[in-house]
Amino acid sequence: MNTSSRDAMRRLCFHSLVVHHLGLCYIHELFVLHYGSQRYTIHRCGLKCRPKWHYHCIYCRSMLSRKPDFIKHLFLCNKKHLPPTTTIPGPTTTIPAPTTTIPAPTTISAPITAQTVLLQRVLLKPVVQKECPICKVLMNTRNLKRHIERKHTGKHQDIIATSHLQSECIDPENGVYTVHKSFLGTSVPLHVQNKIWGQNQRVSCESAECQETMELAWQSGFKAYQCIHLKSVPYCTSYASSPVLLEETLCEMVSSQWFGEDEKKMCLDLQSLAEQNRLPLSVHSKVGTPETKKYLSVFEPTVSDYSRLGRVMVSFDTEKDSWDCSCAETKTSCLHKCIAKWHLFQTHHELLGKVRSTEEVEWPSPSSTMDKDSHDEVGVDDNQYPPKHEETIKGMVQYLLKNKKLPAVLPEQFRLPSIETQYPKHLIPEEMMCQHCPQHVPLSDPVLITNKAKILTNSHIVEDVSTYCKSCHQCGTFYRYQEWKEGLHNFNDWILLDLPLCLTIRNMLQVHTAVSRVVEYLELTTGVQYPPADTVLHGYLHFEALTGHEYEYSCVTCGDHPPVVIMGLHKGDFQLSVSDLPQPPEDFSGEVDVELFWETLSMERIGQGFVSSHQSNPFAVSPTFHFWAPWIGRNTRRTNCVLNTEFQKVCPPKQAEVCEITVTEDQLREELCKQKVQVVHELCRECGLDSSGSHTDLLLRLSNEMKSRQTYDKVFQKIWAASGGWAVITCPCGVVYSIKGNIRAESPRDFADILLSWTHMPNIVIYDFACELATHTNLREPERSPFSPFEGQLRASSTDTISRAETGNLKVSLPWLNSTKPVPDCDGHPVTGSAEHYALYDRFHEDQTKDPRDALRKLSLVRQLAGKVSSQIVTQLFAKMRKNNYFLNMASPSTRLFLMRNIIHHYNTHRNKQQLDTMEKSFKPDVVMDVYKQTVLENFRPTLI
Repeated sequence: MNTSSRDAMRRLCFHSLVVHHLGLCYIHELFVLHYGSQRYTIHRCGLKCRPKWHYHCIYCRSMLSRKPDFIKHLFLCNKKHLPPTTTIPGPTTTIPAPTTTIPAPTTISAPITAQTVLLQRVLLKPVVQKECPICKVLMNTRNLKRHIERKHTGKHQDIIATSHLQSECIDPENGVYTVHKSFLGTSVPLHVQNKIWGQNQRVSCESAECQETMELAWQSGFKAYQCIHLKSVPYCTSYASSPVLLEETLCEMVSSQWFGEDEKKMCLDLQSLAEQNRLPLSVHSKVGTPETKKYLSVFEPTVSDYSRLGRVMVSFDTEKDSWDCSCAETKTSCLHKCIAKWHLFQTHHELLGKVRSTEEVEWPSPSSTMDKDSHDEVGVDDNQYPPKHEETIKGMVQYLLKNKKLPAVLPEQFRLPSIETQYPKHLIPEEMMCQHCPQHVPLSDPVLITNKAKILTNSHIVEDVSTYCKSCHQCGTFYRYQEWKEGLHNFNDWILLDLPLCLTIRNMLQVHTAVSRVVEYLELTTGVQYPPADTVLHGYLHFEALTGHEYEYSCVTCGDHPPVVIMGLHKGDFQLSVSDLPQPPEDFSGEVDVELFWETLSMERIGQGFVSSHQSNPFAVSPTFHFWAPWIGRNTRRTNCVLNTEFQKVCPPKQAEVCEITVTEDQLREELCKQKVQVVHELCRECGLDSSGSHTDLLLRLSNEMKSRQTYDKVFQKIWAASGGWAVITCPCGVVYSIKGNIRAESPRDFADILLSWTHMPNIVIYDFACELATHTNLREPERSPFSPFEGQLRASSTDTISRAETGNLKVSLPWLNSTKPVPDCDGHPVTGSAEHYALYDRFHEDQTKDPRDALRKLSLVRQLAGKVSSQIVTQLFAKMRKNNYFLNMASPSTRLFLMRNIIHHYNTHRNKQQLDTMEKSFKPDVVMDVYKQTVLENFRPTLI
């Protein structure tokens, strides 16, 4: 390379170096901050203080990475430190104080006002905050990611002399320590044992998670592995002593009624056993947070899941005066709590004061909803909550049912779940005055029920919620939190459901998903353990019982009084031995108050939130012949007294009915084909037939053997007579008008009870056993013969009419089905004006009858109905309902009845909404309802397509 080339290269390198240096200087200058009137220069720090480059505040120890954040922080931090900076020049001034102190405030006041004005400008900008999904702390949105990285990352800190978990030795001879559970948060201290001397050497941690991790490491050959709790033990410098608990102190506690003689004897026996094994009975450990809790390690001779190292940790909250032990249920006293009280009564008597043990009085709440950290006892004016007196519970339930109902259609903000929804942590009843006393009697101050209640949502569980109650000192009535406007539903003061979760369960039931599967789905999605499915189900039914549903059971197209109905039975859903039921009273006429019965079912659901079990519920409803009612819409039924004459099924039928009430072989074969393979197998074995082969082979064998009367009777009892099922009446649109949970096997009596309870009996009734229904109904009311003319047939029976009907040459016109009669008949139907009533077969069952006269009951004979009305609507409904059998069959009779009516109500609501939407798409004017709740169009104007 020649000289000129080398000179050129030097100039180029020097130029690049200069450019590079100037670029670095420019970048460096961008992050330099000139602050204050004296123009202090603040540079970024690149040391190991933090992983990233950062600024150090000159007023406090804060470190910030972003320059704009640091400028704002300096401004605010400077304002906080202004008072100290103004007092410093004070001593340096001259001796005449008045001359120096007077100007001081005047010189300071101007900058302060300027700064406060600037501060107001900053605060005018809305600050968007979000809640940390892990620790629930509110912070600025842009800091959330940084907070999670710093506080909730899965990286474990290295256990060294300057960074380890706090620990304390409580048993030096056996190497037992108490160690703080984690670096962050509050927790009960854990027991660990690190005994590496003597004969019985043992290294163990009582944490189940740590135990599983160490076992996995040891099985993999990593024998030296230890959890962070065991690693922290070598740095322990604190030793706790175990005092000798005196029997005199125990006697003093017994005389003060802290506990009885039995507990005293057990305490002394455990103390003697600990001394024999040379183990400390009770040790007060200083490890653990918060400081308001006292932790005592108590000796436990039996090794179990809560005492893996032979010791149990008992905690005492000095602020809430509550005790907790991992071995005992909530509010249940245990021996470990007695020992801990004995210890504190002797060593820290001032902490206990006048607080006495009340854990022996158990909270009558479902055991599945108990929480080990629940508050001990609720006492209000020498009364207990919840009350145990039946009349008091009834008064509370009736008050909730009357005054605390939710709207049938909730506001939009409560319909969809949201992670950002913030729920209150203290739930206090809003009542100020007693609603039962005639005078204005003020209620007591709020009293804490529990501070460990849980709010169940679709995405997480809000824990540590406090619920309160109030009471009236005059009548003793309690009032609890039951407000829905905050988006919550209180079930039993321990478990609350947010309204979006209630609507989710409702919709899942509509698609045939059991509540147990919903709970399982929530647990898999959120990774959080929810309460048992039965508890969630009772909470949801509590919500539905307090919702203001009208249960109209009416179709918007057919109105309250449909002229045509389809009837059917949903079989195999209710089985109960008649011998288990009490006989009805002698004066029982078969009439039941439907409003009283279904209101009692609702009160049973509400009362479940105050009692521990179904048996202790004062509103529990058991199946009886004299208090078991169908549900018929309010505008459809005649009065609140409806008929239920199932008790007469036990009596032999009248002679005229015997020939009619007969299930044919074809009908029995049809039901037999619907049964599961297991049922058919059992029937074959009971009938002495070969039970091997396919489902079709078994059905053929039974079908051939049913010609024998003995085999027929067995199949009938197994398939037909054993099923109570649901009697259902729908309109041709598929909307359900009436349901009845049968106690005994289906008969025409069940449907006759419902029809005779209606205000206006339908003109056309389509039923699988039309002839039997007409005969039975007319025999019950021979004076007016409900099914007439021709006993519910379309024409009078004669050889000619039967022949023409069988060949399809007979056609019957009922013009009043399309347009109301100009001159209505006496007692005519309000929609058709006709007083004629017919019982007909649909086309799927009209050929299965053996009586030639039944040819006159064919639906296809009616011009106005042929091809327009079909029982397939009911078949499709039953196909959907069968998908619910797997969870409905597991419920109690009253729960099943309440849930079925509710499911059908929401099904009806959806069907009606679909019909209304279709009408609004086809017609411009608004759809209105007439006097019979039937849709009509005002100012008819069809949509142009």
